[in-house]
Amino acid sequence: MKVLLAENAGFCFGVKLAVDEAIKTQNKYNKKIYTLGPLIHNSDVVNYLEENNIYAIDITDVDTLNEGDVILIRSHGVSKKVFDYLTDKGLIVINATCPFVTNIQKKVNKFSNEGYKIVILGDENHPEVIGINGWCNDSAIITKDGSFNEKLSGKVCVVSQTTEKEENWDKTINNLSINTYDDLKSFNTICAATEESQKSVYELSKKVDFMVVVGGKHSSNTTKLYEIAKKNCENTIHIENAKEISKDILKDKDIKTIGVTAGASTPDWIIKEVINIMEGF
Repeated sequence: MKVLLAENAGFCFGVKLAVDEAIKTQNKYNKKIYTLGPLIHNSDVVNYLEENNIYAIDITDVDTLNEGDVILIRSHGVSKKVFDYLTDKGLIVINATCPFVTNIQKKVNKFSNEGYKIVILGDENHPEVIGINGWCNDSAIITKDGSFNEKLSGKVCVVSQTTEKEENWDKTINNLSINTYDDLKSFNTICAATEESQKSVYELSKKVDFMVVVGGKHSSNTTKLYEIAKKNCENTIHIENAKEISKDILKDKDIKTIGVTAGASTPDWIIKEVINIMEGF
């Protein structure tokens, strides 16, 4: 049995930055610090952070914090309203928003103030999209797959969730181009790391008998990697860690090659555990 790792897999720049910032902040203040929501969508990493006195809390729990407590904004970012709320409470706010997400927030804020209608390609319930929408007074039109229920006109600015699929972006632009506008500005803000991961899993999944996608079950980018792999390789599974690997799979003599990829919230040590188990078996 041969195990092949996708060329681009695992921690992206923004996620690594957030985790490193959390550890660095805890070391600096040497006390319990908080993250607004789970820092990343990976339960193993969340457990690791808790072992280092870093705990996730919900926005509804912020009232229980005291002035001078430290709270870290995760890589997904937050709305302007939430950012101001945390600051006004006298908390020490560490902004670990992914720089690529910050770039989207700035674009949305700028063009919204200039009278543009904002369109966001993404999942309306995803924290990144909720945060971006909060930089244009929660007035954006959000499309999950590039389709629209209304005809747009005037001045329009369109951006994307960083973990979206390129095919959805292309569909969005094609559907928008049907109409006539005073001005249409489009910014493909899909993260380069996301694009590279999707391309590499697409190529790898065409060559193997079985695909394993490693990452949090609630991770948007991991789910999209699974969907891409599944189109090329019917025998594709999505697991969070090595414990979920079935020995029945490893005993299947029809499986000669296994491909492995991982979402942007999956650290190297989890990927290595998965590969080691399969190779060792």
